[in-house]
Amino acid sequence: MPYVAVSALSHPGLLRDRNEDSLVVGPWTLCATVTESPQTLVFPLGTPLVIAVADGLGGHPGGEVASALVVRRIASTGSALSSEDAVRDALNACNRAVYQAAGGDEGSALATMGTTIAGAVVQPGSLMVFNVGDSRVFAAYRDGLRQVSVDDSPPLEPGQRTTSVVTQCLGGSLAYRAISPHVTATAVSPGDRYLICTDGLTDPVLTDVIDDVMREHDDGRAAFELWKAAIEAGGPDNITLAVVRVSDE
Repeated sequence: MPYVAVSALSHPGLLRDRNEDSLVVGPWTLCATVTESPQTLVFPLGTPLVIAVADGLGGHPGGEVASALVVRRIASTGSALSSEDAVRDALNACNRAVYQAAGGDEGSALATMGTTIAGAVVQPGSLMVFNVGDSRVFAAYRDGLRQVSVDDSPPLEPGQRTTSVVTQCLGGSLAYRAISPHVTATAVSPGDRYLICTDGLTDPVLTDVIDDVMREHDDGRAAFELWKAAIEAGGPDNITLAVVRVSDE
């Protein structure tokens, strides 16, 4: 029977006091947790399966609240995300929910809480990639790693490799701001692999290194080695990632 295997972990890194990242894999969520060993989950390829990471905005109170709220909402609706419009509607609903939970009160501890989100919905024959913010989705093709999400970030200055600024996210401001989610559908075949991650991996670790790890290791070991690479690069941020593989046997 065709299936989808997902190897995932979430870790605060070495410098942050807490983990503001969250993760959803089908009905399963990880919120504000510490995992150093990848957990591998296997699902039959059939009804839509959503895998996503959410990165609570650093420097804003309540980042972990926003990211957890979003992945739990996505987990509850994931099996209904069968079209691009359904994914956009779900992300817009998540955005409204973050603002509603924040309360719009400047004096509230959660007033400007926000989060990014990036992920994929896998179903027979197709995969939908989506994101709002700068968390990323990569396709691990035989000829190399290719980013298939769209960064919501300002243009980089010459010599600048990363930026912590996002041009849109879920929540993140006192006044409500609408979003324009990036959603793209593509064909999926047995053997295809994807990496979904927060910038706690991609900021400190070069894409070439990520590519090498994905080429050299199977799913669970790849997830571990990617986490290890981010830690060895200083672990400056929360690290959350999922390696996704579609198989026909």
